[in-house]
Amino acid sequence: MFSHIMIGTNNMDAARRFYDATIGALGGRPAIDNNGRLMYMHNGGLFLVTTPINGDPACGANGGTIGFAAESPEQADAWHAAGLAAGGTAIEDAPGVREASFGKLYLAYLRDPCGNKLCAMHRMS
Repeated sequence: MFSHIMIGTNNMDAARRFYDATIGALGGRPAIDNNGRLMYMHNGGLFLVTTPINGDPACGANGGTIGFAAESPEQADAWHAAGLAAGGTAIEDAPGVREASFGKLYLAYLRDPCGNKLCAMHRMS
């Protein structure tokens, strides 16, 4: 359904540290510099980080969440720990299992250094 996700940042160095750590915890490689943007490619997904081209400050989407697939609860926990160590902020409940109408999910939530809301999710079998 999606071709890519791009978010804004006001601090590319902080964003690189944060996303290199969190995407690395999911098995991805560090960012590729793509014309001043950070580009991550992993498991068929494309995730980019940029400073806004209109010159206005970047801000997190109110009500928006970007979800990253985790292969296990342990990988979601590693993602969460890497994000905290790289300048992220823990939000929502602590990482753990949540009941959904379509089954159990293991979820871990963070905000990145620019305030974007993120989640690592593993579908429990």
